[in-house]
Amino acid sequence: MLTLRQIEVIRAIMVTGTVGGAARLLNVSSPGISRVMKHAETSVGVKLFDRQGGRYSPTSEAHAIFDQINGVYDKIEDLEFVISRIKRGADSELKVASVPSIANVMVPRALANVRKAFPNLLIDCDILKIEDAVDYLLLGKGELVALSSRIEHPMLTCAPLARGQLKCIVPADHPLARRAEVPAAEIAKYPLIGVDPNDPYGRIMADLFARHSLNYEVTIRARFGSTVCALVTQGLGVAIVDEFTLAANNWPQVRVLDIAEPTVFQTYIVHRKDAPLSRYAALFITALREHMESLAAPVVPRRAQAAGVREVRRR
Repeated sequence: MLTLRQIEVIRAIMVTGTVGGAARLLNVSSPGISRVMKHAETSVGVKLFDRQGGRYSPTSEAHAIFDQINGVYDKIEDLEFVISRIKRGADSELKVASVPSIANVMVPRALANVRKAFPNLLIDCDILKIEDAVDYLLLGKGELVALSSRIEHPMLTCAPLARGQLKCIVPADHPLARRAEVPAAEIAKYPLIGVDPNDPYGRIMADLFARHSLNYEVTIRARFGSTVCALVTQGLGVAIVDEFTLAANNWPQVRVLDIAEPTVFQTYIVHRKDAPLSRYAALFITALREHMESLAAPVVPRRAQAAGVREVRRR
């Protein structure tokens, strides 16, 4: 019985005609090639090569063996080709979905990481409303969904993804545009472009004003953060949107302000419990979490900031 290594060496000698050439082809030493060839001849019980003037020629008895060796080697190359295609993601597919706020900037950045690792992978990316996520997963339309709020279902796993914050956005020429931070009481003084109160971000915004007993006026309501940003660009009001929508800085006529009060929210990855995630999906989740977490800069408490200022003044 010949080993794969012996087959590889025999074929290399067949191709190059010399032990030295076979050694160079396989990037090994000539004595090593000679030893493997001798062991191979012992294994099959047939002399495979005649040495004539420093070159190796197949013996008449070995031609049938060589035909089979070529066939085996071709199959090995086919196997290596298939493995290589699998590694690159060929003939495979990743289907993911996301709510618009995460899909605008974060999902494309994560998919860029996936594409770099698997250049031949077919990718299907969908944008969903939260209420459509359950059917998307249970009907097998995709592998996972990135959501802005938690959902409960006995067939689904809902795992934390990353935390984010809401921001206040105003037109570039607005009275608040030069502010770095603004409290809810200041925001409530101006006409608001708001999202649906049933939306996770809309609930946070409504709760923010309710906690401080603030009256506010929503003059325009829009479904998606990108639409809200476009409306603010036109000077139609101020708004509160999530930081992930703003991550690409695609709105030069909009100023982004921190909100003084806490507006932290949690995002989630949802997938079926009964179906293990593919390695493509696992990489996508890792990349998406890293991009989202890198966006949020650490918040330094005001007391710590003040203490730091006093320390600098002492020096």
